[in-house]
Amino acid sequence: MKNIYKTYYKILICLSVLVFASCSNEFLEIVPKGQLIGEKVVDYNKLFYNLNLVNLGSASGQAYLGAESTAFEPYFSNTELRRQRFFKWEANVYDNDENMGELEVPMENLYIYNKIINEVLIATDGTEEQKRVLQAEAKAGRAWVYFLMVNYFGMPYNDQTSSTDLGFPIITVADLAATDFKRATVQENYDLIIKDLTEAIPDLPTRTDSRFRFTRAAAKGLLGKVYTFMGKFAEARPLLNEALVEQYNLGIEVGLIDYNEQYERPNAQLDPQNLYGKQIVVAAIANRQYELVVKPEVMALYNENDLRFQLLYRNTLQSGAPIPIDGAYKKNVGTSQSQIGVRVPELYLLSAEVKCRLNDLSGAVDDVEFLRERRLMTGFTEVPAEIASDREALLRFIFDERLREFALEGYHWFDMRRLTVDPDIPTPVSSYTHKIYNADGSLQDEFQLTQERLVIKFSPTVMDQNPNLINND
Repeated sequence: MKNIYKTYYKILICLSVLVFASCSNEFLEIVPKGQLIGEKVVDYNKLFYNLNLVNLGSASGQAYLGAESTAFEPYFSNTELRRQRFFKWEANVYDNDENMGELEVPMENLYIYNKIINEVLIATDGTEEQKRVLQAEAKAGRAWVYFLMVNYFGMPYNDQTSSTDLGFPIITVADLAATDFKRATVQENYDLIIKDLTEAIPDLPTRTDSRFRFTRAAAKGLLGKVYTFMGKFAEARPLLNEALVEQYNLGIEVGLIDYNEQYERPNAQLDPQNLYGKQIVVAAIANRQYELVVKPEVMALYNENDLRFQLLYRNTLQSGAPIPIDGAYKKNVGTSQSQIGVRVPELYLLSAEVKCRLNDLSGAVDDVEFLRERRLMTGFTEVPAEIASDREALLRFIFDERLREFALEGYHWFDMRRLTVDPDIPTPVSSYTHKIYNADGSLQDEFQLTQERLVIKFSPTVMDQNPNLINND
C-alpha cells in the first residue's frame, strides 16, 4: 500500500493542478511529506470531481472470478495474464513488479475521502451545513470503498467468525508516508462501514444534480445492501424500501429502463439506473472481446421472451462462425464499462431477497415482477405460481434473477461468496467451477473453487512495502 500511495502522490498533484485550476494558490501547496492542503470549502467540494472517484479502472477481478463464465481458445490465452489467473482461481495473480489493479484507484479514492472527512470541518468560509454535507459525502464514499475491500480481502461475513477473520487495514488518515499497515478484522471493517453510513445519512442531501455525488437515498441503499450481505435482513428492509421510494425525488432522472420501449446503455452520468455511479472496465462485455462467455448452465436461466437474452446476447463470433461451446453466448452491453455503484435494479432484487427471507413472499414477488415487467415481453413477466408460494424456491429464483440481470458484470462473485455461508440456501464452495475449451469445442481444462480462494491475496509489491501485513493463504 505504501508503494500505491507513492504512485498516487504524483497523480494527486497532477490532478490537483487540473481540477483546481480555479482554486486559490494556497490549495496547491504541498507539505514536505507530500500531502495536499485545502483551505476553503470550495477546494474540498472540487475534490469530488476527480474522475477516478468514478472510474475504478482495473479494479475488476470480481468479473473474472464469477462462476457464470466459461472460456475458449484462442481468445483466452490472448487475454491479460492477470485475468487468466483470476479465472483459474490461482493464489498468486500478480508478478513481483506489478501493482494491484484492485487497490490502485480505490486507494486513491480512500486518500481523497479521508482528506475531506478529517479537514473540511476546519475549512475557511462556507457554512457549517455545507461542511457537514461534504464530510457526509466523503464518509459514504469511504464506506463504499471499504465494502469493496472487505469483499476482496476478507472472508464472507459470518457472525461466528468475522470477529477473528482478517479483513482490510483500517485507514482513516490521509497520510502518504504511512507504512505500518496491519489488517483489521472483517467485523471491524463492517463496523466502520456501518458507522460511516449511519453518521452520513442525516447530513446527506435529498436532491442532487449529479449521480456521482452521494445522496441520502443512495446511502440508504448501500447500507441496506451491507446489512443484506451481513444477513441482517430486518435492518436492511426499511433502508432498501426508503431508497426505492426516495429515488423519485432526487432532482435527476432515476429509475429502471424499460427494455420493452428501448435498450440503451448510456454513460454513467446519464444512466438513470445509477442511483450513485461507480464503474469498472470489463472487457468481456464489450463488442469485440471474447475472452469470456456466459456458460450454458446460466444461459438456460433465460427464455426466449427475455429481452435481455434478445438484446444482449449472441452465439456467434465476429466472423459469424458459431461459438464452439454448445449453449454458451457472448454478452455485449454496448460498452466495456460495468456499473457497480448503487444500482436501481439491484435495489429491487435486494429488497425482494430481504422480503423473501422475512417471509413476505408476496412483497418479494412484487419487487421481482416490477423489474421483470421492464425486462421481459408483456405477458411473460410473472413469477411462476409454484415458485411464488415456496420460500426456498422463490429465494433461488431471486438469485437466478440476479444472474440474468448482472451476468459477467462483477456481481456474481460476491453472491457466490455469501452463498457459501447462507443460512437458507447454503452452497458448497466446491460446486463452483470454471472450464476452458479448445477452439474445436473439446474440453481443455477445468478448475474448482476452494475455500482459500474466496479471498484475493495481496500482491508481492504490497507485501514487500508492508512487512506487518499478513497475507491471505
